[in-house]
Order: sequence, then C-alpha cells, then structure tokens
Amino acid sequence: MKNQRLITIWGDVVGLFDLIKSLLISACLTLGGFFIADSQNPTQQLFFGLMGAVLAFVINSYLIKPKRKFSVKNDEQMEETNG
Repeated sequence: MKNQRLITIWGDVVGLFDLIKSLLISACLTLGGFFIADSQNPTQQLFFGLMGAVLAFVINSYLIKPKRKFSVKNDEQMEETNG
C-alpha cells in the first residue's frame, strides 16, 4: 500500500494499516499458542504463548517493510553544511 496513512509512535514512523495487521497477527498467534496448550499446565501455556509471540515476530518482520528514509552524506558534504 503506497498511500497508507503514516503515524508516529514512540519516535518511529509506522503505517497505520501495517500496525493493525501486525497487532492482529501477534495477538492471534500468541493467544492461539496459549489456548492450544493443556489448560492444566501453566508452564506449557506460557511456553506455547511465547513461541506464538516469537513466530509472530518472525512473520511480521518478513511481511512488513520499514518506512524510514535514510540519506548518506560523506565528510565533505558534512563540513560544507556545518561551517
């Protein structure tokens, strides 16, 4: 989506659609892992929930690309702009 709305959260620029998509993926996989585990075993619930969160991180990292724009200046350009 090229024309998505960008917002700033904690000093970082994110796309609103990508933010909502990543939150849904993370919530579904984390809670899915938690509820798949045996309800009588809290350690297994914790482990499965954490594995769901790690899997969601990997998927989100692959699907959502950064919105930052970097420009690199060499030393001569820095000296011209600073003095």
